[in-house]
Amino acid sequence: MSALRRIASVSAASAVAIGLIAPVGVAPRATAAPCAQTTPAPGASVVPTLPFPRSVDHLPIGRKPADADDAAPLPRLGPLSPNPGSLNSAPIQDQAGVIPWPNPPDMGNQPGPNAMQQNPNTAPAPAAAVATPTTSIAGWLDGPASPNNTYQRFGISGADLGIVWDNGNPSNDQVLLAFGDTYGDCSVPGQQWRRNTLFRSSDRSLADGIAVPDGVIGDQNSGSPENQPSFSKEIIDSLNLVASEPSVIPTAGIAVGTTQYVNFMSVKQWGNPGRWTTNFSAIAASTDNGQNWAVDPATIRPAGWGRVPGAPFVSGNQNFQQGAFMRPGDGYVYSFGTPSGRGGAAYVARVPEGSVLDLTQYEYWNKPFFSNGSWVRNKPWAASAVIPAPVSEMSAQYNPYLQKYVVLYCNGSNNVVIRTAPAPQGPWSAAQVLVTSTQIPGGIYAPFIHPWSSGRDLYFTLSLWSAYSVMLMHTVLP
Repeated sequence: MSALRRIASVSAASAVAIGLIAPVGVAPRATAAPCAQTTPAPGASVVPTLPFPRSVDHLPIGRKPADADDAAPLPRLGPLSPNPGSLNSAPIQDQAGVIPWPNPPDMGNQPGPNAMQQNPNTAPAPAAAVATPTTSIAGWLDGPASPNNTYQRFGISGADLGIVWDNGNPSNDQVLLAFGDTYGDCSVPGQQWRRNTLFRSSDRSLADGIAVPDGVIGDQNSGSPENQPSFSKEIIDSLNLVASEPSVIPTAGIAVGTTQYVNFMSVKQWGNPGRWTTNFSAIAASTDNGQNWAVDPATIRPAGWGRVPGAPFVSGNQNFQQGAFMRPGDGYVYSFGTPSGRGGAAYVARVPEGSVLDLTQYEYWNKPFFSNGSWVRNKPWAASAVIPAPVSEMSAQYNPYLQKYVVLYCNGSNNVVIRTAPAPQGPWSAAQVLVTSTQIPGGIYAPFIHPWSSGRDLYFTLSLWSAYSVMLMHTVLP
């Protein structure tokens, strides 16, 4: 435990000096572009060059969707092509069925999120599911098809996830985007792999994608934290607490004031597609707009007995290895949790905004059968599932247009689905499909809501395995 306590005293400013946040790799050579690809003409359909050979042994196969096609062509920008059962033809129903879309909300008398937070001793009526919204691809965020030219500008030929949140700074309002495993030049030893990286953007014209400005070393407002010119640095290094840790992956991000928080998982072992195990999850914090990060060991949640030497396992924490943050303005940060992999249910906890790093202050939604439910403090084992399995990488947000809380995730068929609810703890509506895995072949996963979505326009990032890159998607709500 002494090693953990030493890490606890590390500030974000000193993290680099002691090696908690370490420089990674070398800058890409000017003449080397084996993982990059010329941006295709609008509407072109090409097979992208992957950022690493498909036979690489350390490729994180557990992240791969079960139906992924590595050779799938790059999807076209714009509205998704109609096909049998697609969004642009007949309504698609999930296993729970389709519920007709309600009348449009009255925006002239709109309650805020506080009003939507239900009394935990009452049972609000279930929300109606979204019915047949239209979805299109707005643009590529990273990778060979992105106008951001991420290989030359950031040393990134491929990265996934694109977890996006508002940095909370009214004087320099930006969104931060956290990526998972990141690759650069695949012709050099190590392929310039980083566990994770970060972009920043102030682009509010989302219809054509997200523009990312240049990175500048030492500039905490530039397009990406860098420690070398044109090379995004790793933001959260290994804590070196466990023997087996092939990667450290961000799963959620949020700002309270101008302090940034990222929940991340320490991967123990990659398994079959969609299956992996974790050592623990924890929270990293940054007070300089994501430039440097430090991890408070008090936030470590081991996923099982003996996973982290010196850190006790608390039952229930295995259900909060991945998740989604949401801050609707009622004084709490809500933390949705799922187990490792893509096969578990979703749970929810809440914590006062000023206590994100104090696990003893978290309250878990507990709803036994035939009861109204209540929030229970500091007992993760008491958390009840609020969304049934399987729930993969997810995101959550209060949506003013719908006057509902919204979650996005991929279901067991690797389709992007949406659910709505009158309160974070539910009850959650039937799931409605927004994007099918057949509309975008190649393995889609990880839909993360863009916080600057407004009105009927719902924007979210979405990863594609075959390109190992992230798209920005645009759904027009009914």
